[in-house]
Amino acid sequence: MERAVRELWAESRDLLGLGSSSLGDTAAAADVPRADLPPTPLAFLRDHVSPGRPLLVSAAGTRHWPAASLWPTASYLTDALRSTAVSLHLTPDGRADALAPHPHPGRPGSTSKCFASAHVRRVDFPTAVRLIRGSDPTAGLVAYAQQQDDCLRGEYAAVAGDVDAHVPWASEALGCLPEAVNLWIGNAHSVTSFHKDHYDNIYVVVSGEKHFLLLPPTEHHRLYVRDYPAAHYVAEEEDADGEHQLRLKLEMEEPGRIVPWSSVDPCPASPEEMTAQAASFPLYFDGPAPIRCTVRAGEMLYLPSMWFHHVSQSPGPNGLTIAVNYWYDMQFDIKYAYFNFLRSLEIDDCSSGKAGALEGDLEKKNDSE
Repeated sequence: MERAVRELWAESRDLLGLGSSSLGDTAAAADVPRADLPPTPLAFLRDHVSPGRPLLVSAAGTRHWPAASLWPTASYLTDALRSTAVSLHLTPDGRADALAPHPHPGRPGSTSKCFASAHVRRVDFPTAVRLIRGSDPTAGLVAYAQQQDDCLRGEYAAVAGDVDAHVPWASEALGCLPEAVNLWIGNAHSVTSFHKDHYDNIYVVVSGEKHFLLLPPTEHHRLYVRDYPAAHYVAEEEDADGEHQLRLKLEMEEPGRIVPWSSVDPCPASPEEMTAQAASFPLYFDGPAPIRCTVRAGEMLYLPSMWFHHVSQSPGPNGLTIAVNYWYDMQFDIKYAYFNFLRSLEIDDCSSGKAGALEGDLEKKNDSE
């Protein structure tokens, strides 16, 4: 079975024109197709939506946005949103909606993994920007504005007019308007773990850069999706050395909830962790390299629904990474049935009994980038 699935990986990449170089062969890694001008709706539908192929569009597609010149400045957003309360997501390490260790309930002194969600706090926008710029994992606090509930047209409505309400060529090709338009503001410390979304995604960077690792849906098995108990961070207020401090503590959800999530960390922090990851998840580390794509200020990435993506970021001159994304509801067609069949298959990957059916599907749509 593993051999057949590996052949599927190679064939699907060839059909998409994306190549299948090995993980260590970065020089041969395929690029996402790039367009110097926005495509026509027909070309976009034919060449990208229908086959499920990503597309990177140059800054020509957003040059007319007021946000392109206003948002990267040091003060515009802070002035425009000075009296606006926003939702700020807080974690100790910049990894919200990701796996984290917690004490094992049946083995004192040992740990296991859980799916950890951020602590969300309502603050005024200037405070949010100050906390984002001051984020520091060594101090145990990283802030990220990532509300994902159509927030640009909600709590950030005062600046929503600085960008297009929708992406015209995408809306015409997809036959609908976006279900949600979100604003993302963070810095280099925020990382989004591998996941997929039930949306066709148009992702636009306004300041800084976003760095994507991409895997097509046919490579589902490589991410070792497993069931994890849900947890969330809660805030504890402390006074230390005369200063008021916020400390985050991980608590398991009650009643318990299970979340299927990718087990793979593609960027381990140390050689020892890389060795452990490679031994535990050989289908990822011995497979074709993920498709890498950096989206720079003004550029937009079309990410087809069900594509797995891991996202890191670099701030712009204003110390922030700012992006807008448009979520268009996906079409649940026969390709979705094929995907569900594929993920039901069991693969013996020789990883010390860690293979098995890759259960479940995260039906919560608004989970991450």
